Amino acid sequence: MARRYDPDRRQRIVDAAIRVVSEHGIDGLSHRSVAAAADVPLGSTTYHFATLDDLLIAALRQVNSDPASFLASWEHYLESGQSLVDGLVRLLEDCAATDDRSHVRLEYDLYLAALRRDRLQPIAAACLDEMVELLARYTKDDATARTLVALIDGLLLQLLLTGRPFDRAEVRAALARVVG
Repeated sequence: MARRYDPDRRQRIVDAAIRVVSEHGIDGLSHRSVAAAADVPLGSTTYHFATLDDLLIAALRQVNSDPASFLASWEHYLESGQSLVDGLVRLLEDCAATDDRSHVRLEYDLYLAALRRDRLQPIAAACLDEMVELLARYTKDDATARTLVALIDGLLLQLLLTGRPFDRAEVRAALARVVG
């Protein structure tokens, strides 16, 4: 039987992996679940991605490079002519206000997978460094930028985990304490 030419198959597999993680979390990710979501034979997923870590790496890279990613949206808020604190409050408020937080949840699912998967750690660390680099342009030093990144991560994780309503005044006060 001749092999079918399918130049987009690898990309469809990565896209399917992102959908699977978005819908079912990291625990729902398997070569079989991705093959079904991508509508490709199981062997195609293992041909292109020998391990699930290989597939997660490709998914994390794609999510991080997506213009709709959380990090990509930061500049829009920070370059709006308002104070750093006000820009970050607006950014976080918009993330919290959306009825569908699946994209933010997906980014954290992939990001936190690096805690147990050593091969993902350099990609997650690079993402953190990019956030620090971006915020450092608006703060007095890298330490303040790194503290802001940690605070933002903590605030978003708490919103995702608890479902609490966004408290603009509380968030603004916390960010202002860090910025000074």
